[in-house]
Amino acid sequence: MAVQTDKREKTQMVTTKSTAAFKAACRVMPGGVSSPVRAFRAVGGTPRVIAKGKGAVLTDVDGNSYIDYVGSWGPLILGHADERVVAAIDKAAAKGCSFGAPTEAETQLAELIVARVPSIEMVRFVNSGTEAAMSALRLARGHTGRNKIIKFEGCYHGHSDALLVQAGSGAMTFGAPSSPGVPAGTTADTLVLPYNDLDAVEAVLKTHAAQVAAVLIEPIAGNMGCVPPNTGYLEGLRRLCTENEVVLVFDEVMTGFRVSPGGAQELYGVQPDLTCLGKIVGGGLPLAAYGGRREIMEKVSPLGDVYQAGTLSGNPLATAAGIATLQALAEDDAYEALEAAAAKLAEGLRAAAEAAKVPTYHPRVGSMMGTFFSSAPVTDHATAGRCNTRAYAAFFHAMLDRGVYLAPSQFECLFVSLAHTDEQIEETIAASAEAFAAAAACR
Repeated sequence: MAVQTDKREKTQMVTTKSTAAFKAACRVMPGGVSSPVRAFRAVGGTPRVIAKGKGAVLTDVDGNSYIDYVGSWGPLILGHADERVVAAIDKAAAKGCSFGAPTEAETQLAELIVARVPSIEMVRFVNSGTEAAMSALRLARGHTGRNKIIKFEGCYHGHSDALLVQAGSGAMTFGAPSSPGVPAGTTADTLVLPYNDLDAVEAVLKTHAAQVAAVLIEPIAGNMGCVPPNTGYLEGLRRLCTENEVVLVFDEVMTGFRVSPGGAQELYGVQPDLTCLGKIVGGGLPLAAYGGRREIMEKVSPLGDVYQAGTLSGNPLATAAGIATLQALAEDDAYEALEAAAAKLAEGLRAAAEAAKVPTYHPRVGSMMGTFFSSAPVTDHATAGRCNTRAYAAFFHAMLDRGVYLAPSQFECLFVSLAHTDEQIEETIAASAEAFAAAAACR
């Protein structure tokens, strides 16, 4: 679905219905949303209330259209309402939405995952990335008999209590390193270290190795706004975990099937012991998974005594959407097309920012990228926190006025899908030229 170039010019969009719908939502939902970043608090203004999506385009309740680079925060790698995915969901729904019993679709999706993700020999389905990370850590503790875990500043692994410490994404947006309601004792065994600092991990393991069950990390930190690992960093973590018999857990909820067919672990050639998957694996429906080495996964109930369960886990609708998505990504040119589109967009944004004399940093891995208003590279939580969020907010609204929908937070990724056309990429770059000029005043 192509969008006409004239719609990328700044317009006085009518947003009356969105405003009314959001006010109604605020009366019955905290902040009017089901997830904090959607509320636009980091950029100001009133969220657009979305009516539908098709391909790479969103349409709000007022009828305004936007080229979308949020993609439901990453899952929609094929675009909105992809015909193959919709058909698979329709076919599954006609037979029943949930059984609470095994289905062949679960096995089919599990086989696709095992075949593509290098480290996974067995997999267990859950409903969200939060569940996947929480369950993987319980399993790591059960496997090792140890309690402590190491996580990294700015890496977000869902909102379970033990992991909501120095988290990224929404927690960064609201300036909260943790959250009220999380008991101190719950996080007592969570050791938080700087991302991309291998020496810090080595130092902690020298003291606490016998107590550490797992190192949990986003191999590409997507909840700080796309922060890639330094050269040798993941390899170093693998070495340290092996030497100290610590379970290495990759949170590939965002990167799984996004940056390569086998995720970040295939891209960088580093195999974790356990992997968390989500987003793309469910094709836009609520589905996630954790998996890894057989000897560890066999400790999950009912084979082992590490308990985890879920009524809707592996339900027929989500598994159907996941199968359809992974099958579509298996087409020969899928990742080449994603790479070409994302590279074109990243280079265009860099050139537009440079022309506007706005200091920006645009890291990219595959079809995910960041836009930081910073004159220096962003490599960790501290450097991300020094970026100019006022400039990003101005840029965001200037792009929104021109019909381009970006993440309403500098600490989130921009995602390119297979539905984005060359014309839409070019329109986005053209819009950014004026949007960066608008951001230039916020220094």
